[in-house]
Amino acid sequence: MKKRILICDDDEEILLICAHILEKQGYEIHTSQHCNDILEIVKEISPDLILMDNRIPDSGGIIASQTLKKHEEFRHIPIVYFSANSDIKELATTAGADAFLPKPFELSQLEKVISSLLKK
Repeated sequence: MKKRILICDDDEEILLICAHILEKQGYEIHTSQHCNDILEIVKEISPDLILMDNRIPDSGGIIASQTLKKHEEFRHIPIVYFSANSDIKELATTAGADAFLPKPFELSQLEKVISSLLKK
C-alpha cells in the first residue's frame, strides 16, 4: 500500500513539482492550496505525512499545524514545515512540526526528510 502525502502550499508550481517527484518515488500525493478546514482535509485524505507551507491561506501553516498537533486523531502524523523564511527553524518549532525544509531545497533533501519521518 502506497504511503499518502498531503502537500499544503499556495504555490501551484511547487505543488506540481513536488507531486511529480514524489509520485515517481511511489507515493500517493494529495495537494491543497489552502488550509481552511484542515481537520476535514486530513480526515478525508488520511495522510501518512504532511508538507506544510508557512504562508498559506487562510489560517496559515503555523495555526494549521498546531491545530493538527492538538487533535488526538492526527497528532501522530509527521509534519514537514517548508518555507522561504529565514527563520524557518523557529517557525517550524512554533508550529509543532516534526521537521523543516528551507525553500529552495534540493530534491534529495526533500526525499531524505520524507524517508526518515516515514520510517519512524
